[in-house]
Amino acid sequence: MRSPKDFFAPLAVGAPTPLREVPARPSRMIHFFDPSNPKMAAKVPEMVGTVDVLLGNLEDAVKAENKEAARQGLVDIAKATDLGEHTQLWTRVNALDSPWALDDLTTLVTEIGDRLDVVMVPKVQGPEDIHYVDRLLAQLEAKAGVTRPILVHAILETARGMANVEEIAGASPRMQGISLGPADLAADRRMKTTRVGGGHPGYLVRQDPEGGDVQGPRATYQQDLWHYTIARMVDACAMHGIFPYYGPFGDIADVVACEDQFRNAFLLGCVGTWTLHPVQIAIAKKVFSPSADDVAHARRVRAAMGDGTGAVMLDGKMEDDASLKQCLVILELADRLSANDPELAELYAEGSDA
Repeated sequence: MRSPKDFFAPLAVGAPTPLREVPARPSRMIHFFDPSNPKMAAKVPEMVGTVDVLLGNLEDAVKAENKEAARQGLVDIAKATDLGEHTQLWTRVNALDSPWALDDLTTLVTEIGDRLDVVMVPKVQGPEDIHYVDRLLAQLEAKAGVTRPILVHAILETARGMANVEEIAGASPRMQGISLGPADLAADRRMKTTRVGGGHPGYLVRQDPEGGDVQGPRATYQQDLWHYTIARMVDACAMHGIFPYYGPFGDIADVVACEDQFRNAFLLGCVGTWTLHPVQIAIAKKVFSPSADDVAHARRVRAAMGDGTGAVMLDGKMEDDASLKQCLVILELADRLSANDPELAELYAEGSDA
């Protein structure tokens, strides 16, 4: 039986070399825009450098009559825009069972494949969907002479996809990451919520009655609907060396809840999130960048731990090899972000290893 990596075998002389390690480029915020919307398209050049990823959305947010205009709009934007070193260009194509997906991939790879970093595939049901996209990309890259492999990102939006998340994560060496799609997943699971991401006031635990008085006042605590799903997605991604992301938070006006949801995902291991409106960009940057205090603490632990063995007491807390591993995750992320963001580089430089 074939290994998943066989699906990325070069099909012609000059075809891409199979990947063995996913490029770890900062992608704290994946900012969506509709390439068929002239106002959104006009803002793209000024957003270069302010976001880690600009994503031309061709799927659900684009009306059927605008699909071809969105596809061509993305081609035009990619050809006309200098993305520089720090902003990636991604796209979300239409679902693989739609009448537009094949034309999306054929047009984008042959027209702007050299500028496109990642293809986001919606409603992925199982590894077979990734195998199909992988093989088609290899054919189109060979045809167009694209020498840099285009990566693949899956969206977790169905119960079947959730059940197959580990197989999806390992389906191809092209896999860059997986995002949670909470609205479609909620509908497919028949969850009783109409919210796009975030919690629900009805999903709660209630304090036990004091003294057996079940009629007395009892505090309630709202719970996170998505904790299990995100944690399982993170584990699947970590197992295969790819990156997990939170998806959309639909209530644009509720910036407090948006920040809370982003932070929950960050603490569980997500490296970034989608942003649907400019107001969410600053929130994503704040949440998915380690704080200066966390970086300074991680440096102190690294300095105190020496060769990483044993245990030390620091500020009254025990730090051991597991603590050091956690701190090295923070420091590696801070180093990557500092290389692209002078503001963060200056902030993190205020600390020291001493």
